[in-house]
Amino acid sequence: MVKKVKEKPENKEDSPFLEAKEQPQIPPEIKEKLEKIKQRLDNFKDELLKKFDKYIVGIELLPPPKPEPGEENEEKIKELEKEINLLILIDDADSKKMSKEELREKLTAIIEEMAKKVDEKLKPNTMILSELKEMCFDGRYEILQLIAMGAIIFDRGLLHALKAAEIHKTMAIKKFEKYIISYVAAGSLFRGDSNPNDIDVYVVVDDTDVKRMSRVELKDKLRAIIQSMGFDAGRYAGVKAQFHVQTYILTDFWDSVKDANPVIFTFLRDGVPLYDRGVFMPWKLLLQMGRIKPSPEAIDMNMEVGERLIDRIKQKLLGLVGEDIYYAALNPAQAALMLYGIPPPTPKETVRLMDEIFVKKEKILEKKYVDILEKIRKTYKDIEHNKIKEISGKEFDDLLKDTEDYLKRIRQLFTEIEKKSEKESVMGMYDACMAVTKDALEIFDNEEFNLSKAEELFKKKLVDAGKLPDKFLKILSMVIKAKKDYEAKSITRHEIEKVNKEARIFIKSIIDFVQRNKRIELERARVRFKYGKKIGEVLLFEDVAFLINDLSKRDEVHKAKIIDGRLRSVEKSSLQEMEQALEKAKIPEQVSIRNSLFEDLKEIVGEEVEILPFY
Repeated sequence: MVKKVKEKPENKEDSPFLEAKEQPQIPPEIKEKLEKIKQRLDNFKDELLKKFDKYIVGIELLPPPKPEPGEENEEKIKELEKEINLLILIDDADSKKMSKEELREKLTAIIEEMAKKVDEKLKPNTMILSELKEMCFDGRYEILQLIAMGAIIFDRGLLHALKAAEIHKTMAIKKFEKYIISYVAAGSLFRGDSNPNDIDVYVVVDDTDVKRMSRVELKDKLRAIIQSMGFDAGRYAGVKAQFHVQTYILTDFWDSVKDANPVIFTFLRDGVPLYDRGVFMPWKLLLQMGRIKPSPEAIDMNMEVGERLIDRIKQKLLGLVGEDIYYAALNPAQAALMLYGIPPPTPKETVRLMDEIFVKKEKILEKKYVDILEKIRKTYKDIEHNKIKEISGKEFDDLLKDTEDYLKRIRQLFTEIEKKSEKESVMGMYDACMAVTKDALEIFDNEEFNLSKAEELFKKKLVDAGKLPDKFLKILSMVIKAKKDYEAKSITRHEIEKVNKEARIFIKSIIDFVQRNKRIELERARVRFKYGKKIGEVLLFEDVAFLINDLSKRDEVHKAKIIDGRLRSVEKSSLQEMEQALEKAKIPEQVSIRNSLFEDLKEIVGEEVEILPFY
């Protein structure tokens, strides 16, 4: 509740905000005044927008003005209360034909004349957006308080945002008092592209005398509290404002300025202070004067960041093509072959079998789709063998488009396979389900697969162990029963279709399960290390290890025997030999990194090594 913001005894009359259920969106006197003149204000607003639509940012009914010093008499106060004071906010960002002063004077004269025709009591106060910003730069925040108290008649977003921000700012200052040294609105708020449901502000907090908690703890605690206040402020302002609050502690902020953090420089250049105790504006002016300059170290650091990010983008594109697109094309092809009745083929066999069976033999698939699969596989291999080191955006888009067309055609192929071999579909589904069941069981059990006990082993090793849900056991049981019914010629076409549908789900799901676990199993054997400026990788199998000296090149591969946990008999190898070993090599249940591994790697590469975490 808002009343907790105040540390003093809870007194609703003293609190700057009432409870949410009692909080009026508009002060009663303004609401009453607004009701009386609503029709006139609507007419004035419509005429104004009709003539100056592209310039008007917002229109707001303001509280009655206070009398000038020396005129604080009852007669003058009553006279001012009769006036209908309006704030007309003008966007001068695109003003090119005349100066900002000329624009304001010209619009003011026309707007005042229009107001008189509607009602003599209408007193429009025309303010251009840059003038509002200048008032904030000069520390004249009274206008913000008036906006918070006024009744919005028309708004493109800025007035609602400022109203909510003013309430939020007041709440934060009331709560944290001297610790809030700057409350700054993001530049977008004053550029005309603000959204009342999306308000970006920055809060700078003085942490120089905080001793009871760490600075990280202080920053996290303040961020949580201030963010919560933003939700309440949005409700009080009558908008569903989502506050995106960036909370900076003063010491970190200063470090960011010294390090030329681009976010902080943008914040200083474009931000508009809604409250400042002499910290933000001096920095902003120093930046405008060119007195805040990044150090050579900061320049080098940011340059290196850019280069590293570009390299990372290139690597991500390579990764998407080298793995995601490859498996997106390969797995459905393997599933189609299994649906036809072929045991799960290797990647290399998949392309050949797709051509031989579906293109040449059955004639139910066009050759171009096999060519797409071969192209994707070749690209994958070229990336893996370091023949392709970079993929352009166009090349990636072309591959993605080909893959989408290919997948659409493979989905059709599934239907055509079913129509082509309906009589044998039950047996084919049975064989395919047994094949993937065998693959799944072999991940967790090295014992020879017993076909007659497949259902029992699947339940014990996979379902009861919590690795797969019970629904897959039910599908497997259904497939086994369908085979028996088929052999007894006691199964209907409708039942065959039902079994086929469930079996396809089973096959696809178990293939994904096998692929996922094989990758996890392989990651267990993979160790990355750094020496000098290079990064290498070693794959530790049960009795042999493969070492890639430099992942960026992949042109130097070594093989070593693992004897008593040590790398022995090191000799040159190749990526092809390593790939062949991956198909047959056994991965230990647990791979431990011993000190001896550091010593062996140091001896092989000739430098000190550092083991890296693998992501």
